[in-house]
Amino acid sequence: MKSYKITLLPGDGIGPEITNVTQEVLELLSKKFDFQLKLKKMPFGGAAIESDGIPFPDKTLQECKNSDAVLLAAIGDPKYDQLPREKRPETGLLNLRSSLDLFANIRPVKIIPSLTKASSLKEEFVNEVDLVVVRELTSGIYFGEPKGRLKTESGERAFNTMAYTSEEVKRIAEIAFKLAKQRNQKVCSVDKANVLDVSQLWREETILVAKNFKEIDLTHQYVDNAAMQLVRNPSQFDVILTSNLFGDILSDIAAMLTGSIGMLPSASLTNDGPGVFEPVHGSAPDIAGKDIANPIAMLLSAAMMLKIAFNETYAGNHLENVIHEILTEGYRTSDLMSSGEGKEVGCSQMGELLLGKLK
Repeated sequence: MKSYKITLLPGDGIGPEITNVTQEVLELLSKKFDFQLKLKKMPFGGAAIESDGIPFPDKTLQECKNSDAVLLAAIGDPKYDQLPREKRPETGLLNLRSSLDLFANIRPVKIIPSLTKASSLKEEFVNEVDLVVVRELTSGIYFGEPKGRLKTESGERAFNTMAYTSEEVKRIAEIAFKLAKQRNQKVCSVDKANVLDVSQLWREETILVAKNFKEIDLTHQYVDNAAMQLVRNPSQFDVILTSNLFGDILSDIAAMLTGSIGMLPSASLTNDGPGVFEPVHGSAPDIAGKDIANPIAMLLSAAMMLKIAFNETYAGNHLENVIHEILTEGYRTSDLMSSGEGKEVGCSQMGELLLGKLK
């Protein structure tokens, strides 16, 4: 029997709630499709600050490195905002990405027919949305040096550096083009090459990579225009390739096309080692413990993990199909309720509905 080792990082806020639902579902799926899962929860983010004094303990890093995949829920809480930057939960997340060299973030955005009314846009604008944001994840302005804050005669000065090398651009561009070959053969590279030197390099290197993928239609958009186009005509996009900062922003805009950021999964991948699979949404500490969180993005992230990390395609597809079936039947967490339509359920009840259909 095949066996896979998964490190679970429940994190903060609603993280433990959606992790518990996802763990129960994964355990049932493993029995149904005849494979074994070894699941181990480790402290991360604010939870690790409370238990270990730092957001990303070495024991958690080692457990992640020794796993076949990492399933992360969410981290962060305003109560940690006053801590020094290096001790905040978000720094732990950046360290996780850099430590595992998770340079490629894959964020699919596909409308579910039963949820078109939940979108913030009119149905006719979103009913054909099926795109993927490919975001570079371990370089750019979040990691660039120098950075910091200085005292000057005229007051304090803060600065960050957006930096990319040719190789960093090439490897993420290759991921986007290979993905486009499996889809509709279109890549839109998003930059700000009209004003940023780093974006000029980004565009030049992307064009060079495109020469090896002659069947792919490559276009370019400035990030401000791309943001506008996502809400003006989102169905024009197939694969969006972009940098760390721009991808962070654009993927959240794209998330709302589906009606809720609570619906979108993601995969952060490397060329050699375990990937990290996580929902796009945050920790939502304001609703933590109220049993109203939407676990679907975490569950869809688990489905991505099953298919990408373990090649358990049938199990991943089965989970996705059951989620769609439940949504088609009208069940909704509070974030998906539009105009009072649907049968509102909580986090744990959504899990129970899934378990009932998966058996």
